[in-house]
Amino acid sequence: MIALGVVLLLLGYLLGVPFLWTLGIIALIVGAVFWIMGSAGRPVMGRRYWY
Repeated sequence: MIALGVVLLLLGYLLGVPFLWTLGIIALIVGAVFWIMGSAGRPVMGRRYWY
């Protein structure tokens, strides 16, 4: 999710599409929240491990 956010941010910046920029920021934040919750030992969306 974090990688998808970074890719969308780059594409939005390079292509000048603000919608991709916004989606990239949202994906980056959601990915960071999932990462923090997973590293704290909490199950994320019913799964303890994401591969």
